[in-house]
Amino acid sequence: GFHGTSHKYVSQRAAEILGKPLSELKLITMHLGNGSSVSAVMHGHSVDTSMGFTPLAGVAMGTRCGDIDPAIVTYLMEKGGYNAEQVDELMNKESGVFGISGISSDFRDLESAMNTNERAKLALDMFAYDVKKLVGAYAAVMGGADALIFTAGIGENTKIIREQIADGLEFMGVKIDKEANDCRGIERDISAPDARVKTLVIPTNEELMIAKDTAELVK
Repeated sequence: GFHGTSHKYVSQRAAEILGKPLSELKLITMHLGNGSSVSAVMHGHSVDTSMGFTPLAGVAMGTRCGDIDPAIVTYLMEKGGYNAEQVDELMNKESGVFGISGISSDFRDLESAMNTNERAKLALDMFAYDVKKLVGAYAAVMGGADALIFTAGIGENTKIIREQIADGLEFMGVKIDKEANDCRGIERDISAPDARVKTLVIPTNEELMIAKDTAELVK
């Protein structure tokens, strides 16, 4: 997908952390930022990813709407008088958490406002809900998971989003340690001691992955 290099890097790094071959692991990688995607990585191969023909698909993002009922497009054109270019602008640049909150596409702004602004809190709640649904779906696709991986700007830095996504996933063995989760921008295992499924924060390094892939191709 559009974040394939990132998903590949954190998957390989997770295998190193877990001390197991990537070919034996079932991983759910979450690249969460202004643009977000989730991938089901089974035995070293991405078997599903949330983005589609364009980066518009999947979870609601900074300004992108994510998955919607496709009939919304024709409704806007027929009832609202929008043309194709205007609908495209609306879905890509005026929707997502920006459209929901009405204040910002920056998750840091929403986090600061969530206790006083209901729409800011709603935007964060909806984002976490979208990601959590994909985690459940991908666990079903792979028949379970060995680890969840958070990466990118939000995944690496926003503890409240990580907590919201993990909350309620105890049934599949996910449980995080709140003290360990209190971190920003560092590599860390944030799993609770009794968690059956590991939860890892791994800063992405797409540049290194591109360099490695290039070196491999040259060989």
